[in-house]
Amino acid sequence: MSHTSVLLREAVDGLNVRPGGVYFDGTLGLGGHSLEILKRGGTLIAADRDAGAIEASRERLSAYAERVSFVHANFGQISEILQKLGVDRADGVLCDFGVSSPQLDTAERGFSYTRSAPLDMRMNAEEPLTARDVVNGWDEEELRRILYDYGEERYARQIASAIVKRRAASAIETTDELAETVRSAMPGRALREKQHPAKRTFQAVRIAVNDELGEIERLLAAVPGVLSDGGRVALISFHSLEDRAVKTAFRDWSDGCVCPKELPKCVCGFVPVMKTVTKKPVVPGEAEISENPRARSAKLRIAERLPRHTARKGE
Repeated sequence: MSHTSVLLREAVDGLNVRPGGVYFDGTLGLGGHSLEILKRGGTLIAADRDAGAIEASRERLSAYAERVSFVHANFGQISEILQKLGVDRADGVLCDFGVSSPQLDTAERGFSYTRSAPLDMRMNAEEPLTARDVVNGWDEEELRRILYDYGEERYARQIASAIVKRRAASAIETTDELAETVRSAMPGRALREKQHPAKRTFQAVRIAVNDELGEIERLLAAVPGVLSDGGRVALISFHSLEDRAVKTAFRDWSDGCVCPKELPKCVCGFVPVMKTVTKKPVVPGEAEISENPRARSAKLRIAERLPRHTARKGE
């Protein structure tokens, strides 16, 4: 399996890795970001919800085995993971929210709308909920909601209706059956767009199956508490829903004061916990996009934990 880590240098540079520091890579994948952290002397906690990714990366990271702890878990469980390992705080947290190339390229995982495979889409094969369950079991309104909210699909109502009608005759079992159902519900002008007509639907179902936005929210809620003073978080998102959640959290961490600006000092009690390092998201250059087209939509945002004695505004 091949995999190119997105924004590799930019993300790891952003962590300010120091020898002996403890770093959490919550999306290990095939270990590209993790390997770079280890090369720079960091001690690594490498987590992934995909057990196959952990097994695939063990050999790649074997030269640094004494400095790696592998954990089969979701990154939203970061607090519990650190606690179980006896780690008070991490010096850096890195997550790449994208679906890994091995997951996309392994047809039987059911992530791709261009290959026929059973409807699965689970990042963690041990979880019970599959794409087949969502497509065939969720009611029409819930399907419409996830298509609209998670896929930002403007034809969500028509597609949800088509899915319900199709499955009434027989269950939708495969990725190509779902893709064809989506195609049948869309007007001609939508079918002439550059992107595949089923792209947004597959994104929405995948997000629902894996509770991807919920995991991101749990991670963001935990980050200020698990980072050491001066520690950094580097997060790579791939679509607007992910980036919006990250951007909102960064703003709330650094500028959550609700006092009128004309007041000389804060009276609402807000204390900033993080500062944003990247005022604008870091995006791949043309060379990286040419080498790895899947990097095109990536956005990297970095924030740093402020000392825990940071004063309030005006004090």
